[in-house]
Amino acid sequence: MEGGDEGGIDRVVDSKDLQQQSKALDKLTDRVEDRQLDSTRVQEAMASIASSAEADANAMRLRWIRCVNALFRSLNESYRLIKRIWGKRTLREKELAAVKINAADVDIIANELELDKKVAERTLREHKGDAVAAIRHLLH
Repeated sequence: MEGGDEGGIDRVVDSKDLQQQSKALDKLTDRVEDRQLDSTRVQEAMASIASSAEADANAMRLRWIRCVNALFRSLNESYRLIKRIWGKRTLREKELAAVKINAADVDIIANELELDKKVAERTLREHKGDAVAAIRHLLH
């Protein structure tokens, strides 16, 4: 019977030993699972940061695109305005060139008022060749 008793003790010891081994194994797997969960969380956080940074970069690109588009619109409007003004200026220059003026009037105005001949000629043309009106304009 002693052999039988020993067998029972061995079984009790074996079951205690098994319980301890089972607990140790559970602790070990819990740590591994925790580490896996932690690494998953880290990966998720990294992915979230990356997607947030990408969204910020895209937003910045869109802001720049809007600014550049607004600048081009403004430049285009300025170009149209300059073109319109230049067209009017060219038309005005053509109209002034068509005005008949007397070269003697240009010389008199330039000499008497001590002006450049170009200024005297332009003023005379602007006043449709009327020397008196041109002189009055220059004196006032």
